[in-house]
Amino acid sequence: MSEVSIAQKPTLALRCQKIVEAPLFNQMIIGMILLSGIAVGLETSNWVVERFGALLGGINQLVLGAFILEALIKIAAHGSRPWRYFSSGWNCFDFTIIALSLIPAAGPLATLARLVRVLRVLRLVSAFPELRTLVDTLLRSLPSMLHIALLMGIIFYIYGVAGYFLFHDVDPTHWRSLPIALLSLFRIVTFEDWTDIMYTAMDAMPWAWVYFISFVVMGAFVMINLFIGVVLNNLEEAKLRRMDELCLPPSQTEILRELRATQASLARLQKRMEATTNVSEAKGAGQ
Repeated sequence: MSEVSIAQKPTLALRCQKIVEAPLFNQMIIGMILLSGIAVGLETSNWVVERFGALLGGINQLVLGAFILEALIKIAAHGSRPWRYFSSGWNCFDFTIIALSLIPAAGPLATLARLVRVLRVLRLVSAFPELRTLVDTLLRSLPSMLHIALLMGIIFYIYGVAGYFLFHDVDPTHWRSLPIALLSLFRIVTFEDWTDIMYTAMDAMPWAWVYFISFVVMGAFVMINLFIGVVLNNLEEAKLRRMDELCLPPSQTEILRELRATQASLARLQKRMEATTNVSEAKGAGQ
C-alpha cells in the first residue's frame, strides 16, 4: 500500500485531533463548565435541593460524563503515544479535577465531593487561552515576587521594631508588642484608617508623621509598583512566547490533513479535465 493511500484514510487519532481542534468542541466544554457552576450554586439553596435535588444530581453526572469523554478524546488524539496528553500542565490540571470528581457524594467524603464540584469552575481558566496566559504569567512571576516579598518583610521588621520603641508608651493599643506593631503596619499599608494611628502618635511626638509617611511611601507605593512591574514584564514575555508558539512549523497531523485536502482538490480537478476531454472528443467525432 502506498503512502498516498495511507494518508487518504484518517486514523482514530486524526479524527479525535480534528474533534479537539473544532471550535464547537471547546464551546461545548465551556457550556458544561458553566452548567456545572450553576448547578453547584443552586445546591446552596435548601428550597432548590428539596424540589430539584434529583435534577441537580443528573446534571452532575452529565457534566462528569462529558469531562471524562473529553479527556478520552484528547488522549486518543495522541494515537500510539497517549502519555503525551500529560505533557501539558493544563491537561494534568483537568485530569486531576476529573479524578477528584469521582469521589462519592455520600458518606464521610460528601463535603469533599461538593467542594470538588466547585473546583470544576476553575476549568474555565484552562478553556480560555487568555486566562491560561494570565495564570502562566502569575506562576512565572512567583520567584521575583518572593524576592520583593522578602525585601518588604525586612522593611516591615525594621519599621515594626522602630514603631514599638517609639510609640508603645504613647499608643499601647497599636504598638504594645512586635506582632501587634506588624499588624498595625499592615493596616497602615492597606490604608485602613491609618491616619488615626498617625494622629495619636503625633499628639505626643509632632514629628511622628515622618515615620508614617516614609513607611507609606516605601511599603505601599514603591513595593506595590514593584509587584505590578514584575507581573507586567512577565505578561509581555508570555505574549511573546505565545506568538512564537503560533509560528511553530506544522505538525505531522496538520501536514497529513493538508495532504488529504490537496489530494481531494487534485481528484476533482482531474475529473473536470477528463470530463472536458470527453466532451471535446465527442464533438470531434460528431464533426
